[in-house]
Amino acid sequence: MTRSRFHQIFESFSRKRILVIGDLMLDEFIWGNVKRISPEAPVPVVEVERESYFPGGAANVARNLREFAGEVHVMGLIGTDAHAEHLKQLLAGEGINLGCIQQDPGYQTIVKTRIIARQQQVVRVDREKRTALTPLQKERAVAQVEKILPEIDAIIVEDYAKGLLHQDFVDAITGLSQRAGKILAVDPNPGNILKWNGVSVIKPNRSEAFAAAGMPLTDPVEPVTRDPGLLEVGAILSKKWKTENLLITLGEHGMLLFAGKEAPYHTPTLAREVFDVSGAGDTAIALFTLALSSGATAAEAAEISNHASGIVVGKLGTATVTPTELIESFENHSNE
Repeated sequence: MTRSRFHQIFESFSRKRILVIGDLMLDEFIWGNVKRISPEAPVPVVEVERESYFPGGAANVARNLREFAGEVHVMGLIGTDAHAEHLKQLLAGEGINLGCIQQDPGYQTIVKTRIIARQQQVVRVDREKRTALTPLQKERAVAQVEKILPEIDAIIVEDYAKGLLHQDFVDAITGLSQRAGKILAVDPNPGNILKWNGVSVIKPNRSEAFAAAGMPLTDPVEPVTRDPGLLEVGAILSKKWKTENLLITLGEHGMLLFAGKEAPYHTPTLAREVFDVSGAGDTAIALFTLALSSGATAAEAAEISNHASGIVVGKLGTATVTPTELIESFENHSNE
């Protein structure tokens, strides 16, 4: 893609309005140093220096979008605890619309705590309890989607298999978006088997794709377009999900796009160094969907998404990419 074509697509980003639906989380990072081993057990003692908090899960997708899109709405379930209020404050501070969030006093807000010392994650602690939407909560959510559809350009569904997404809810979202002619992007989870038919794009990573296709995971083969296992998985999932576009993220090998009858399109990674892959998939689906809704072809959207992901894996923590960083990436790697 030329720089001029990128800028043509990029200029539309700020006019787009996106709804993100999925499992909402609070990411907590505890940063410190390790100078000794505990006398109580053979584990490091982390001397805490600081703590930081970020929106996680589907909320991180919304955060990635907010750097670029004109309006971002987020839908999900949280509790009424202190963690829920902290998450709401973070999202509101980013300018994200919280009108579609439901709060349940009986629900435990999901918190993922990462303890990091000397740039390395020592341990992760998850506080969560998988809870499905009640019939009333599902009815409210569907009504909210129906109401907001005329005001948005696309929907992103993020499944972390924490209980929010069930087939009847998914069917309602899919039906509403298709009737309204809206872009619907899905980041699936093989731990929560759902039918996704006729959506705009589905974006699993390599291991998720193999799991969803029911195939044993194989070692990557280069070049990517000659990886027999990956190509077979792409063919199986394209037929299974009947999706317009299947985007498989491949970590250090970039991304592979399956779009209809066209030959698979590979875009290699642009990452110079990989410090932290947490949240890279969130960045990928956010920018792919935003680009697609801004008039990009699927291949162009994959390139933009790949540039963004290459930037974010070079950062520690639940990071996002900025417009300036994305522009600089295209300026450095594209032709006029």
